[in-house]
Amino acid sequence: MCVSPDVGCGLIAFRRFSFAAAAVLLAILAGGLFAIVVTASGTSRLQVLQVSLLTICCVWLAWGFNTAVTGIFAGLGEGRSVPVLPPRSTSRTAILVPVYNEEPTAVFARVAAMIEGLRSIQRLDTFDLHVLSDSTKAEYVEAERKATFLLAAELEVAGHLYYRNRTKNVGRKAGNIADFVTTSGGVYDYMLVLDADSLMRPQTILEMVARMDADTELGLLQTQPLIIGRRTLFGRALQFSAALFSPVFSRGIAALQGREGPFWGHNAIIRVRAFAACCGMPTLPGNPPFGGHILSHDFVEAALLARGGYKVRLDPDLEGSYEEAPSNLIEYAKRDRRWCQGNLQHGRLINAPQLNTWSRISLVCGIMAYAASPIWLMFITVSLLDPIIAAEPNYFPADSLFPVFPTPETGKALLLLLGIFLLLLLPKTLIAFSSAFGGKRKAFGGALKVLAGATAELAMTSVLAPIMMMFQSKAVGEILIGADGGWPATDREDGKLPLLDAFKASWYMVIAGTGLLGSTFFYSPELFLWVCPIAVPLMLAPVLISVTGNPALGDAARRIGLFATPFELDPEPVIKASEAWRRRLEGISAGHRVDTRKAQTSALTSQTA
Repeated sequence: MCVSPDVGCGLIAFRRFSFAAAAVLLAILAGGLFAIVVTASGTSRLQVLQVSLLTICCVWLAWGFNTAVTGIFAGLGEGRSVPVLPPRSTSRTAILVPVYNEEPTAVFARVAAMIEGLRSIQRLDTFDLHVLSDSTKAEYVEAERKATFLLAAELEVAGHLYYRNRTKNVGRKAGNIADFVTTSGGVYDYMLVLDADSLMRPQTILEMVARMDADTELGLLQTQPLIIGRRTLFGRALQFSAALFSPVFSRGIAALQGREGPFWGHNAIIRVRAFAACCGMPTLPGNPPFGGHILSHDFVEAALLARGGYKVRLDPDLEGSYEEAPSNLIEYAKRDRRWCQGNLQHGRLINAPQLNTWSRISLVCGIMAYAASPIWLMFITVSLLDPIIAAEPNYFPADSLFPVFPTPETGKALLLLLGIFLLLLLPKTLIAFSSAFGGKRKAFGGALKVLAGATAELAMTSVLAPIMMMFQSKAVGEILIGADGGWPATDREDGKLPLLDAFKASWYMVIAGTGLLGSTFFYSPELFLWVCPIAVPLMLAPVLISVTGNPALGDAARRIGLFATPFELDPEPVIKASEAWRRRLEGISAGHRVDTRKAQTSALTSQTA
């Protein structure tokens, strides 16, 4: 069993200070260089706003850059550990699967695979699996109940599989977990909180329990979930990115976590008594979106556990933790809208009493994850207005495609552009090349496939970036004017996305992109080519959303090995078992429907006779 040792408080404090100081200094340097360039012939309020917006954006860029660099250095010399089955634990653990109008067959296939896996290594006796349903649709509730009885009979685990449906889903997922803790939590030492799309290797579950047993101060242990099971081009790029890049960023986060690590709401094990003592969720005064139940409860629960004196820790070496993800941009944006509202609610909690400083910083980072998009949008808008409003200087002469700055501003401007590109591209580039020519390349199908996948992922994310910026900016704008997004269920199935549906979700982007390109052409033609990378994707947003959400194109990419991941090329037993159980449950469900139709036909025949 490998339990990562605690790092001294002094060293953690030094790392955090160096990390934050580097991000701020890089942003100040970028803002200073930009100020020199744009104020070469005088300063206006518009230019002051430009510099301020860019500086804020660069703090966020530098924060992500530093996280990746820290993760790269933290992983140097790190060997791949050989999984060892931990000693048998006497602690009782509840595996919780909260569901809300999810596709029952897929959910229970994953449940069956985890139960079967634990039983195969003879460790099921200390685990119970609870499907905690908040489903509101009668057909889903009926299917969930039938699936529970079916699995209990098929696997003969009636004493280890439980199901309940709340008729009133007060507090949504946080309320669902809280309801379990207050009604059944006293029976268990730990609860492994999953999502409806989560899947975990049995050996990883045992290792997490062993680490909790070994450290009585450990209140929450988070894994790095990786994405599996996607067919669309968008989904495949997402799961490739998660497999290649996420572990490095997680190591960066872990290097700074101390006792205040992250909680992402699922694929984490929690000490039940600690959670019950520390994590009662307040209802914020006022109406949604800023009042009411806290949507992004995970960040808050991590902060409350740390405030209560417990350790909250991310262990990136815990492999075998999986989830699914939205298969297209519309579903991704719908889920993002909920997270955005939840994270912006945290603005009311930053000054909560007795929170640790790093917990407050984590709440701010959660807010910036969504505030960054409208800030970038404002910066782009102001930057496009500047050359139109200002008569002099003209950095874009008609006879030159590239900007020409007065000496010595030219060198500073190019240095600034280079710096921003490095902040954006260098981390992923380093990770891709180290993986392509290191030990990971075989798992991904070879060096060429790693580099091809990383290049294609970069190209796709660059093209889709303006669309994501608009989705997130719209979400922030809606929340600021008081619109409540609610808690819509996520559709994770890989169905084809019609162009009309994509247009309905992105028509305003088409108008914005067309307006941007047209106004630039008429009022500032020297900027025309420079705005094309933003305007053209917005104009083509419905097509791009529909095409990247097409399973057929994703299947074609899979046939040539593009975006291949280790879990796709060589799926481990729990993934295979989940897929097999899904086929089995779908077959049983189809057979039941056939039998029902036969019964109805027989009854009709009897009545006719």
